[in-house]
Amino acid sequence: MPALPLDQLQITHKDLKTGKLRTSPALHPEQKADRYFVLYKPPPKDNIPALVEEYLERATFVANDLDWLLALPHDKFWCQVIFDETLQKCLDSYLHYVPRKFDEWVAPAPEVVDMQKRLHRSVFLTFLRMSTHKESKDHFISPSAFGEILYNNFLFDIPKILDLCVLFGKGNSPLLKKMIGNIFTQQPSYYNDLDATMPTILQVFSNILQHSGLQGDGASATPQKLEERGRLTPSDMPLLELKDIVLYLCDICTTLWAFLDIFPLACQTFQKHDFCYRLASFYEIAIPELESAIKKRRLEDSKLLGDLWRRLSHSRKKLLEIFHTILNEICLLPVLESSCDSIQGFIEEFLQIFSSLLQEKRFLRDYDVLFPVADDVSLLQQASSVLDETRTAYILQAVESAWEGVDRRKATGAKDPPVAEDLNGVVATAGPVSGPASHPENSERVKLSSQCLGAAAALGHTVCGVELDSLISQVKDLLPDLGEGFILACLEHYDYDPEQVINNILEERLAPALSQLDRSLDRQLKPDPTPLLTSRHNVFQNDEFDVFSRDSVDLSRVHKGRRKGESTRSLLNDKREVVAQRQRYEQYSVVVEEVPLQPGEGLCYRGDDYEDEYDDTYDGNQVGANDADSDDELISCRPFTIPQVLRTKVPGEGQEEDDEEEDEAEEEAPKPDHFVQDPAVLREKAEARRMAFLARKGYRHDSSPAVAGSPRGHGQSRETTQERRKKEANKSTRANHNRRTMADRKRNKGMIPS
Repeated sequence: MPALPLDQLQITHKDLKTGKLRTSPALHPEQKADRYFVLYKPPPKDNIPALVEEYLERATFVANDLDWLLALPHDKFWCQVIFDETLQKCLDSYLHYVPRKFDEWVAPAPEVVDMQKRLHRSVFLTFLRMSTHKESKDHFISPSAFGEILYNNFLFDIPKILDLCVLFGKGNSPLLKKMIGNIFTQQPSYYNDLDATMPTILQVFSNILQHSGLQGDGASATPQKLEERGRLTPSDMPLLELKDIVLYLCDICTTLWAFLDIFPLACQTFQKHDFCYRLASFYEIAIPELESAIKKRRLEDSKLLGDLWRRLSHSRKKLLEIFHTILNEICLLPVLESSCDSIQGFIEEFLQIFSSLLQEKRFLRDYDVLFPVADDVSLLQQASSVLDETRTAYILQAVESAWEGVDRRKATGAKDPPVAEDLNGVVATAGPVSGPASHPENSERVKLSSQCLGAAAALGHTVCGVELDSLISQVKDLLPDLGEGFILACLEHYDYDPEQVINNILEERLAPALSQLDRSLDRQLKPDPTPLLTSRHNVFQNDEFDVFSRDSVDLSRVHKGRRKGESTRSLLNDKREVVAQRQRYEQYSVVVEEVPLQPGEGLCYRGDDYEDEYDDTYDGNQVGANDADSDDELISCRPFTIPQVLRTKVPGEGQEEDDEEEDEAEEEAPKPDHFVQDPAVLREKAEARRMAFLARKGYRHDSSPAVAGSPRGHGQSRETTQERRKKEANKSTRANHNRRTMADRKRNKGMIPS
């Protein structure tokens, strides 16, 4: 007869009250043993004997209870697990309070370490048995009932699963993958719980940005309340607050990475909430600010700053690996495993993710160092022949542009860096380590990628001058006890990467050659390979008297002071230069009319030869002075006059001519009339001129005598009344009757000050 599953099994037992046999389900509260499981408390941070003794006593109770639980048969075990609330509280307290590998923990006593190993193993085995629905062919639970038992009794939930991954993932990865996979397989409702947990996980990143005083993206950013104090940036906040933020970030990043590494199927649920974009945006905003805040701290606890830098570097690494895990699970692996007809959707998802991240330049640079984007694009090009080359080229160009102004580096070390290996939880078989994390020598190494080909690529990257001083001060600000010479040697060894130098110094992972150097070594200034004398340049360079370029100089041509025997008179009397030039200037005064020809020189002068091009038009005209008897046309028109400049001045001649001109001017000018005209005539002329002017303007003066009218009291005629009414209506067109209106108009326009 086949065995029944535990959820259907009925047990016959004797009733203690009545003594009769009765049947009850195997999973019943009456089958639970009365045992109280004490809560777990972490070991003391200080090795005080009283606290250590108290911890050992409590931990012994917990370990003994768990060993008793594991020794129970299948049905008793599940009755105790389902119906004993103290057991669940005990297990929850362990997951909550047990120290993680990245927590601060002073090296405990040996007995504390042994107890932690025992507890660690017992807790892991308890959860492992709780996640197994079939222990043997006779002891098992039906899958459907098993899923209901887990879900309805809260034996597992998403926070517990995250803690299990981060605590037991190291060294127990195969068992943990099988365990978590079986939980999600038997109870798919956990996928819904994970989907409901994602907003809380995303809110964690928003909380970090909010407490850091950094602006998050628009969806999560909330305005600051009036009663809240000003939010400090990481560079301004106290060191302890910065420490809390870095530790919190390290805890979150390590936990998420451990969960996705153990259970990659959760990547689909993560990406439903656009997790990749939110992660890259958080990285771009928070990581540079936190790095800058740690680097700018001066004269503070260097040991603490070194620990924070190590944890921040570890967090950076885990964020990038989380992104790669999601991208690999939802895009790359399906492309490799699917047929060519069904991969287009996965390729489109890959291109869409990177298209949304092109503005996150810092994230793209760091991700490209660990996981080159060009390799992923090349994989897609090999898998699909219809890949959109325009979009891929645009993405690759954006990645290249993210490196502008930054030295590009390529990761040459292992895929998982030592920090990530060490800080990733604890091993169940070995338990938590007892002291600070130890780091192996296989560190991540990055080298500068060469942009040149051939022999030029082997020259490497050289830094000098102000840039080198800046790199040295960057390291010295964080580690002021180091000498500049030691820092310079480290920079030269690590290709002038200050971050790698600081990281390796703090983690004591320097190269053997650097470890042997004196850390207080001063910097020695190297002599200039180009001396001043060989680098000088002026107008006298390489002349006959340049003693820097010539070994011998003709000293006979060098004289100091005035030569003896020379005087000013002797210099003036020296006419050698004048004599040398006299012959040249004498040649300009020679006018040759007839050149005598010597025998054999006829070809030199050909002035008498006939030339066809000679112009003989004016050869018949007389040119020169005319005789006195000749009467030429030009001479008869105007008599010959000696120019005034060439005249011989005769006294009194110029004065007579001036008098004649004055007499002629007096005769031509009108004689003045000294008679005073009649004023009445002048007034008539003025009135005539005025009337002519008004007539030209088109103005007709109203000179009607009817306006005056009869004396007052005698009545006015009809004509007088009409003329007065007309004058009243039209008086604003002339004279100054509208002075007030125009004045107000000017004042309103600002022409007259009020």
